[in-house]
Amino acid sequence: MARARSERLIVNRVTVGSEGSATVRRAPDDLIVEEPMSIKLDDTLVATTMRTPGHDYELAAGFCFTEGMLDGAVVRGVRYCADGSALASHFNIVTVDTDGHGPPPTARLGNVSSSCGWCGNEQLDALTDRLDPLRPTEAFDLDVLARVPDAVAAEQRLFASTGSGHAAAVFDRGGRIARLREDVGRHNAVDKVVGSMVLEGLDLGPRSQSTADLGLFVSGRASIEMVQKAWAAGFAALVAVSAPTALAVDAGRRAGLLLAGFVRGDQFNVYAPERLRAPEGS
Repeated sequence: MARARSERLIVNRVTVGSEGSATVRRAPDDLIVEEPMSIKLDDTLVATTMRTPGHDYELAAGFCFTEGMLDGAVVRGVRYCADGSALASHFNIVTVDTDGHGPPPTARLGNVSSSCGWCGNEQLDALTDRLDPLRPTEAFDLDVLARVPDAVAAEQRLFASTGSGHAAAVFDRGGRIARLREDVGRHNAVDKVVGSMVLEGLDLGPRSQSTADLGLFVSGRASIEMVQKAWAAGFAALVAVSAPTALAVDAGRRAGLLLAGFVRGDQFNVYAPERLRAPEGS
């Protein structure tokens, strides 16, 4: 079901003059919508997240995949569900049904947030044990990485109307944007992108050929969670417009993931791999 992702309100618009005077007028303004969504895996509640309604099935499937909850299980279907009708729950409960071959679903403690409960190297070691290193591939052209943020910005319709929200996008080696999702949360936007691929039946994972020549863009900082999700899906590169955390860099280097931050204009930092070979002719 299509849901409104922005809401138009009447606000007080203030204009301050050069001498400290101010004028106030009433004007419409579009605000991004934020609502809670509970995710169930085979009827077991596994998480609740604050998200922007839209692409809810992708969000639920992507979350279960990137958090390692599927572990080889096949998604058979996704549905809105509640004790009553989906309408009664405002379409804010989504269940992912599998073939039952995955591990027993385990609930996450508390709500999903940008921190996601990561506290250090023990979690990183567990992630390394769960995920193989990425499939070795050719390096992305550095000029392609520099062009990606502008290409994404041109397609951020929700951000253009509200001035809020984040985007996640998949790009190829030529810098073409293959798919893009927007949400109030960075992690939700990424899960929606990954979920769209899961629901299409694509083979994802660190050793997958489907994502080995693709990169993932995020419109914020590159936290450990962003690296985890990129690694789990098998993307060869992660591009962020802001900084990574030290733990994210450590994870990127362990994964073999090209991790670029502060990608704005013609300059950016590459944090992983630790050493980067300059292009020929430079």
